[in-house]
Amino acid sequence: MFRNINVEEIKDLPLPMRRVELCERKGIGHPDSVADGLAETVSQALCRMYKKEFGHVLHHNTDEAQIVAGSSAPRFGGGFIIDPAYILLVGRSTSYIKDNGDVRTLPCKAVALRAAKEYLKRNFSNLDTENDLVVEARLGQGSDDLMGVYQTSKFLANDTSFGVGYAPYSQTETVVLEAERFINGRLKDDLVETGHDVKVMASRVGQDLNLTVACAMVDKHIDDPDHYRSVLEELRSRTMDHVIKFTDLDVSIDVNTGDDFDRGVYYLTCTGLSQEMGDDGSVGRGNRANGLITPYRPMSMEATSGKNPITHIGKIYNILSRIIAEEIAKELPDDAEVRVRLLSQIGKPISQPLNASIQLVSMDDDVAARYSKEAEAIAYQWLGSIDRVSEMIIEGKVTTF
Repeated sequence: MFRNINVEEIKDLPLPMRRVELCERKGIGHPDSVADGLAETVSQALCRMYKKEFGHVLHHNTDEAQIVAGSSAPRFGGGFIIDPAYILLVGRSTSYIKDNGDVRTLPCKAVALRAAKEYLKRNFSNLDTENDLVVEARLGQGSDDLMGVYQTSKFLANDTSFGVGYAPYSQTETVVLEAERFINGRLKDDLVETGHDVKVMASRVGQDLNLTVACAMVDKHIDDPDHYRSVLEELRSRTMDHVIKFTDLDVSIDVNTGDDFDRGVYYLTCTGLSQEMGDDGSVGRGNRANGLITPYRPMSMEATSGKNPITHIGKIYNILSRIIAEEIAKELPDDAEVRVRLLSQIGKPISQPLNASIQLVSMDDDVAARYSKEAEAIAYQWLGSIDRVSEMIIEGKVTTF
């Protein structure tokens, strides 16, 4: 089957060989990531309900979740929430359908609310989901034209759009991911004082890599400024010990640089989340589908989380392009990288993009001649397995933020 795959060689310095690199990750508790996580969780819950009731996924998009910040009064030893944060689950869903002449109404809002609250309880141990926030669902029926594209034929693109992926990760990108996952993972077992709103920003100049880490602290677990300071140093030290396993760069780490001990300014929260005290969040404003924000890499501005995993290009192509890039990169020499861009046309099969662009980036003169056939074969195979990608998304086997 013709899939419009175009492989070309780009003679350029791969990113790790350049002098300057910037990279960012907004951790799972950042308000934008909370919105992404809720949107994706609601989509997955709707997918499971649709498959249980009808055997297949129906049209939906839940990629417009909003976090409206509340206000709080944190203090050492424990403060309190003044005004709960507000979470609005927004999107389209198939909430009623004709079934053998009858109209069946589906509990989309109830499913969305249940999934959202379970997600919040599962991921944010210091959050009281009954009192620290208000969650509301506003899921309307989808538009007729997009539902028509969705329902009349399987795997037809719902939009003329594109997705972008690249591989492999640089050492800088790997360190950023590992730092956030460590702070929001194993470190929590020993440092309960650390909250889940973590942001890691990296700046590399040559071999020098600096990480600026912002981590909300949980007030009820911290007695005083001295205790707070000791937690910062422990976080810095433990994170350093972890990330140096993944790089030979010279790493330095700064933590909570906005603190001002002389004026009594600390990154202190009641819940470990900055959404409690003035930081709003929206789907798609944070990490790209590979979990990073990378201004030195090709990126799509499309929000991935919450879009339906059957026809929505903004989700499927961003994830698929990353998968294709990662598989091709395994075949390339260490000093090369790959960039993949997939472009759809609305109403056309997702498995047949208008343009599947693969760029092999290297200073080597013959990298395309040596690897273009393998790259094309990998892309062809994955484009022909588009249903496999959808299942991976529904089952939560791939990340969207």
